[in-house]
Amino acid sequence: METAGLVLPSLIPILVLSVGPLLWGLYLGFTQASFAQNRLPKFIGLDNFVTLASDTAFWNSFGVGLVWGLTVTAGQFVLGLGLALLLNTNMRFRNAARLLALLPWAMPPVVVAIIWQMIYSPTRGPLNWLLGSIGMPSSIDWLGDFTWALPAVILVGIWSGMPQNTISLLAGLQQIPAELLEAAEVDGAGVWRRFWHVTLPSLRPIIVSITALSFIWNVNSFGLVYVLTQGGPGTSTMLPMLFTYTEAFKARNIGLASAMGAIITIFIIAILAVYLWAQYRGDRKK
Repeated sequence: METAGLVLPSLIPILVLSVGPLLWGLYLGFTQASFAQNRLPKFIGLDNFVTLASDTAFWNSFGVGLVWGLTVTAGQFVLGLGLALLLNTNMRFRNAARLLALLPWAMPPVVVAIIWQMIYSPTRGPLNWLLGSIGMPSSIDWLGDFTWALPAVILVGIWSGMPQNTISLLAGLQQIPAELLEAAEVDGAGVWRRFWHVTLPSLRPIIVSITALSFIWNVNSFGLVYVLTQGGPGTSTMLPMLFTYTEAFKARNIGLASAMGAIITIFIIAILAVYLWAQYRGDRKK
């Protein structure tokens, strides 16, 4: 009873600020809630979900979201791991380099998006200027071209989220006992074999957690992509959360948007369940 009395005060804010709004949002997905109404939402059962089942634009946004989530998460991890390995060496100005590595993470997403809008500018952007200076096409509309918009936005997503992976992986690298690496070196293991058989297995718990969390954050991205492209051109960068925002605050259909939110949540949980199950099976086989 004493333990319950100590835990209860910490549970109340969670129930009020997290569980309560979540349950209310799920309920709204079964209603005809709208900003245009001044009365209580009318319960309509599964009508919103039936409508979404045939909404190709909504499901196309899932394809864009899956490409975005997987590529950005993979890019953040691979580049973050490479940078963490570099920062874990006895390089000169190591502390300054670690501080600079955190800079993109410290910047608000809106500021990051504005900076990259300037970089990608087709007329005054430094990227096109650099391409032109080496004799390559220099009039590309990076954020307005159907071919380049999604890759350009993915690059920004990787750059802005990479520091979080870097810091987490760097902390894991510093926890690996030096004796393990030294013993592997004495046994004749080269740099690659030490990395593959000692470093990566030691980082495995961190890798699983950071990639899972990164995928959740990336699929739920909103501010960065909204400022960069608002889902355009067309729907080439229309992530599920952008589609939901449009339905809620432009079409003012809160009930349908809440149903979209429920489907997005189930989608993320399903992807993560498969990923964590595969990781668990891999651990069991060892």
